[in-house]
Formats: sequence, C-alpha cells, structure tokens
Amino acid sequence: MPTTIPKKPQPLRPYIYSVDELRALLDSSLTYQKNLYLLEPYMVHALLLTLYGAGLRFSEATNLVLADVDLYQGILTIRETKFYKSRLVPIGSQLTQFLTQYAQRRRNEGYSQNSNIPFFIGRNGKAVNQRTFGNAFQRIRKKAGIKRTDGGRFQPRIHDLRHTFAVHRLTAWYKEGADVQRLLPVLSVYLGHAELRSSSVYLTMTPALLEEAGRRFHNYAFKEESHD
Repeated sequence: MPTTIPKKPQPLRPYIYSVDELRALLDSSLTYQKNLYLLEPYMVHALLLTLYGAGLRFSEATNLVLADVDLYQGILTIRETKFYKSRLVPIGSQLTQFLTQYAQRRRNEGYSQNSNIPFFIGRNGKAVNQRTFGNAFQRIRKKAGIKRTDGGRFQPRIHDLRHTFAVHRLTAWYKEGADVQRLLPVLSVYLGHAELRSSSVYLTMTPALLEEAGRRFHNYAFKEESHD
C-alpha cells in the first residue's frame, strides 16, 4: 500500500462575472482579432449574449435551429438536452431585441433560412464548433482584461456565464424582496435540471449574494424581535 495519499485536486470554483466584466466581454467580442474564415464577430456577440441572458449550456445554444427560435413570442425551444428532455425557455425583451437584430443581419448576409439550419452559424454555414469558439473566447477574455485573482484552477470559462446568470438572478430576487425559496424550483426548471439539488452547484456565494441574503435575514430577524 502507498505510504502517502495523493492530495485531491482543488475543487473547480465557478467564476462569477461582474456586470462591468460582462460589458467588457461583449464589447471585446465585436473587436477581437478575428479569423474571417471561421466566425463573424456579430455572431460571437449574439451567442455570448444568449449564453448569459438565457443561462443556456453551450451545446443548447449551438444546437438551436431557426425553427427553435420564436422571436415574436420571445421563446427558445431546447430539444432533448442533457437529461433527454425538451423545454421552453422564455427570454427577456432586451435579449429578444438583440437576437432579432442578429437574425436580420444573418438574413442580410445570405445565410440559409431553412428552418432546420443552425441559428448560430459559422462562416462555413455550419453549426459553431465548440473548440473554435473556445479559442475565440479566450482571445476575447484576454482582450477584455478578465482573469482570476482568487487562486482558482481555471481562468474564467464560457460555462461560467451560466453560473453567472443563476447567481445574478438569485441576487436580483433578493433585492426585489421576492420569496427566493419558492422561486428556486422555478430557476431549476428554467435551467433544465431534473432535480432542485442539481441547481445548487450554480448558486455560488458571491459578496453581493451574501450581502443580499444577510440583509434579508436581518430584516426577518428584526421583524421577529419587534413583535416580542
């Protein structure tokens, strides 16, 4: 038997982008050094907006075809995803407006309008390749000046946009005074999780989230004391 037990690798900590970092990321997506034979910056910009604005997995976004994107009602149809289930994902008016502009430019550029063609499309007319997009994302991230300073194992990733969506949504609910416990199952369904506990991995405690949760507890405790 070995005399020493190897150390477990440091657990992966999601990176939660700040609002300013998200703006910098999106701005850089339009100006990063591009390879004209692979990806159009306006498509990269629209895909990043969707990953954050709808909290989608990368494969869910890139598997969308034109028939899955209802910009009139603001609904995305996610088909047979990670848990072999389909779901409808409503999106906000701002994201709907951005995607409408993207769809118009996509049409003006002459890309196919067949209903079974990918919505997010590379210059070759095919679905976006994950490795190609990942390389572009790293250039965008560096141009935006976004990097970890918390000792995490990995630099900020594409998938961290989904974590950021969940944390920002939860923080917003606290600020609005909403019943967060009641809404957690709603968030879980929106993210496409089969069980509520699957969503807990996305709810990273950021200072802003802790502050809002602490304020809610303080208000609750103070209210209870005032009735004594």
